[in-house]
Amino acid sequence: MLMDRRAFLRLGLAGLAGVVVSACASANATPAPTLPVATPTVVLPNAPKPTPTQRGDAPLGTLLGNENVPGFYVRYIQTFRPPDPGRWQLVIKGLVDAPTTMTLDHVQRNLPLVEQNTRLKCVEGWSSRALWGGFTYAALAELVKPQANVTHMYLSCEDGYYEVLPISELQKARALFVTHMDGRPIGAKYGAPLRMIMPWLYGYKGAKVINSLEFRAQRGQGYWSDVGPYTADGAIMRGMDTPLDLDGKARAVNGGEITEY
Repeated sequence: MLMDRRAFLRLGLAGLAGVVVSACASANATPAPTLPVATPTVVLPNAPKPTPTQRGDAPLGTLLGNENVPGFYVRYIQTFRPPDPGRWQLVIKGLVDAPTTMTLDHVQRNLPLVEQNTRLKCVEGWSSRALWGGFTYAALAELVKPQANVTHMYLSCEDGYYEVLPISELQKARALFVTHMDGRPIGAKYGAPLRMIMPWLYGYKGAKVINSLEFRAQRGQGYWSDVGPYTADGAIMRGMDTPLDLDGKARAVNGGEITEY
């Protein structure tokens, strides 16, 4: 059951002071264009490889953690060193007919890139909009062939974070496995090489720096639903929101995906 916002904030202040949500990640300080929400469309068959000068990049070996970047805050559960994109691997396992381990180059060559302009909303009360690029669940499923009894996906991350998502959520039009932001490969601070975005759910459901996807036939809870007061479904509730990419003034939201601004 979703708790009301006041109870939610009391619990957060009492039990989680100083700790912030992992998946409210990431983008640059430059305001993203505030375009209308649209269904993803294929824009490139192959994505460009990341470069050392990409926005939000950090030198290899740099410790990453929480940072109030103007325009879009960055959140992790603990400090960690980001993976080298050239050595990173994505393990896909569980109830699939074609389990595989993919490099970033493999991802870019085999999973068509689509883009969407959507807003990420954090339980901390802020949000920001960006142009996200990546691949869909449908493209992934075509490649690895999930078995008929699959109901959920377990996502593991480089910083120790984990999340569990229903396949029914992943199949929605704007659920995206993200490799790009604002037209360029996402930087290390912001979840590279792979993160999730589902704009109708709070940011903590969007795992970052993903290194493993496991297809399962049972339910489960993500990290913040296990250790904190956050709901397992992560649905955005009615309340207030402060868009960091706009004027910073609080606005009322009705719950669900924010499409008004």
